[in-house]
Amino acid sequence: MDLATILGIVSSFVLMATAIMSGGGILLFINIPSAIIVFGGTLGATLVHYPFKDVFGALAIAKKTVFHQEENPQNRIEQLVRFAGKSRKEGILSLQAVMDEIKDPFFIKSLQMAVDGQESEDLKSMLDREIEYIQERHEKGADILVAMGTYAPALGMIGTLIGLVQMLQTMNDPSTIGPAMAVALLTTFYGAIIANIICMPMAGKLKNRSQTEILDKTLVAEGLRSILEGENPRIVEQKLHAFIAPKLRQSSFNKK
Repeated sequence: MDLATILGIVSSFVLMATAIMSGGGILLFINIPSAIIVFGGTLGATLVHYPFKDVFGALAIAKKTVFHQEENPQNRIEQLVRFAGKSRKEGILSLQAVMDEIKDPFFIKSLQMAVDGQESEDLKSMLDREIEYIQERHEKGADILVAMGTYAPALGMIGTLIGLVQMLQTMNDPSTIGPAMAVALLTTFYGAIIANIICMPMAGKLKNRSQTEILDKTLVAEGLRSILEGENPRIVEQKLHAFIAPKLRQSSFNKK
């Protein structure tokens, strides 16, 4: 679980609520018509832009911003180098015994394909295609969140215009001016919250998560290709170190 995402969203709402309550009641900022215009309108506009399954698929992908266990690339490299040494000494079939220590489904499937006798280049090609698909899926999820963050303020402005029209049409009745003005202002408020606290930040976090996940899967694909080709574990390590920053590189052989 990513505490930074939860802390960021919760702290934003808590600080806003504190500021609101210091100047009056928080109930003043709750308006059902405004919420319907912004939330319903944003969802409707997004469904016009994207297919139904993509929108709700993006909501599932958005869970990665909160529920995500990031794999340390150096740990992954050390694991692959260890597997390379074991395979070089005992044969590729010996890696069947280490599958229990792997939790990533992509890694498990890839290693099983390697153990089953898949050729190195064919395995790398298949894994690369799957990585590309995962990357496209993540990009689409982030794009949908960005679209929702774009539509929300626009729907807020539409709600503002609706409230102003209602207010101007009933200027002869002072009792209706307040509710109409509330709709006018709160729709803009809700749209800004959806865009700047939820959708846009989550889209940015999702893109960062995607880069980290793609790096991990790329390390797996390249590492298994080298293992199938019987390369020296030191060579495997040097190849995989090329994918990470120099300051993160730690040789497993220097620890011995």
